[in-house]
Amino acid sequence: MSVANAIRTCFPLAARVVADRAEEINKLNVFPVPDGDTGTNMSLTLGTVVAEVEALPASASMQDIAKAITHGSLMGARGNSGVITSQILRGIAEGLCDIKGDEITPADIAHAFKRSQEVAFQAVRKPVEGTILTVLRDMASKADSLKKTKKSVFDVLDDLVVEAYESVARTPDLLPVLKENGVVDSGAFGFATFFEAFVSAVEGKAGELRDFDPTVEPVSAEDAKAQVASAVAIELNDDWEGSEYRYCTEFLFHAADESFDVDENLRFLSSLGDCELLVGAFPDFKIHVHTNRPDYVLRHMIHRGQIFEVFIHNMDLEAKDRTARIAADKAAAEKGPRKPLGLVAVAAGSGEEEILESLGVDVCVSGGQTMNPSTADILAAVEQVNADEVIILPNNGNIRMAAEAAAAACDSSHVIVVPTKSVPQAFSALFAIDFEASAAENAENMSDALSDVRDGEVTHAVRDSSAADGTPIHAGDIMGIQNDDILVVGSSVDQVALDLIVRMMDEEEGDTLTILAGADMADADFAALVGRIEEAYPDLDIESHRGEQPLYPVIFSIE
Repeated sequence: MSVANAIRTCFPLAARVVADRAEEINKLNVFPVPDGDTGTNMSLTLGTVVAEVEALPASASMQDIAKAITHGSLMGARGNSGVITSQILRGIAEGLCDIKGDEITPADIAHAFKRSQEVAFQAVRKPVEGTILTVLRDMASKADSLKKTKKSVFDVLDDLVVEAYESVARTPDLLPVLKENGVVDSGAFGFATFFEAFVSAVEGKAGELRDFDPTVEPVSAEDAKAQVASAVAIELNDDWEGSEYRYCTEFLFHAADESFDVDENLRFLSSLGDCELLVGAFPDFKIHVHTNRPDYVLRHMIHRGQIFEVFIHNMDLEAKDRTARIAADKAAAEKGPRKPLGLVAVAAGSGEEEILESLGVDVCVSGGQTMNPSTADILAAVEQVNADEVIILPNNGNIRMAAEAAAAACDSSHVIVVPTKSVPQAFSALFAIDFEASAAENAENMSDALSDVRDGEVTHAVRDSSAADGTPIHAGDIMGIQNDDILVVGSSVDQVALDLIVRMMDEEEGDTLTILAGADMADADFAALVGRIEEAYPDLDIESHRGEQPLYPVIFSIE
């Protein structure tokens, strides 16, 4: 098999292995901050390469494949790990283009890894020991030491798999934050996983190290992986202090002209944050930086060319999500026997999720008004529940159809959607559950409970519009919304929330108000608002909680 054909055949298989193990890689993610999901980002990066390579004609040369790898990995790179992976792949592809003939030699492999090391280290201004770059350097050094041996190419590849995992196992000794969190470097582990899968695909089987020196006890890839497993145990860590920078900001950039100065713009990025990367070649670049002011980054770059495919991730929230996922996995591993009835609900914030779980929800799906989960997300949650029947609470009108599609896609007919429009509605529905009854009986009782619940929400206007009564709305105004109608407009979250509650109580008095504070509302402000409501309605039973939902400082229900 030629090198070009080997890549076309084996790269997709290896990329699929990384996709299958993405969640495992994600949970290792602590350095330098929980920067997105390393496994997911690497998988998306590799997936874009697969798409570009598979689009090539059958007659494509190694040079054509190298261009597809370089362009696909750059365009599809996600997160710090994805961008660095793109440069590793670019370097290896460029090195393989120098092979003369169809037969690859150990010296060719060493040359490809040397080129990869050069390209990847050039892309990172401040390389850190104990990361994917360390593993790449160790593999390149190992390949160089083997280039003049009599070992076959398969033997050399097997040795490099072993070196990759042994290097991964050493990462906690090189980087204190890894040792403190009980993990190896996630990007390093992801790359070792990809490389092992690629080698296994090339060999047509799981590689077994063949060593021609009888005086040396062979070490297998499985032994090397065991070192990784024994070196770490993924732990639940709630004391992560994080970085001084909150937002992982990345986007594609098309320079306006050849005067674009990479070094000058890298210096600008470093003045606003860290983990800055600017890779590619004129006119197309990939930019990545951790910063507290993504708006400054985008404003600076938009004056120097065109920006597109912008992704901004809040790494503080992702750290909390990682902790929650690890806790959920541990709970799932310890869960008891299958139960008759299970519950799935959509939650937009960590506070909402905690309350829903305290009321009996088995699996919460992350989502909300501007981040609707897909049918596949909800279906995966249903499948995760260890129950004979499952009830889904979408908690948003925009998510109802996806929830119903997930229910319809289940093999079992015992999956029912109760059409909750908000999380406070879900609270009321959950109080109506009888776990001894069937899903159908419970769904009917829960739906009846919703008829007494009225919802309100407070948020910011993102563009000019008008309220239900014709009152003009300007971008940045505070809006009070009921039943999708904008009923109150003002400049204060407190006042708009109180005015909306007064309006709804005048329309029909209620006995109980459940109110949730959003992620952007301070505790003191929330307490002051609740105090004003109590003063206005001393007989109203008020349940106040932190919902931590984004974009909506206040959501509430009256019943």
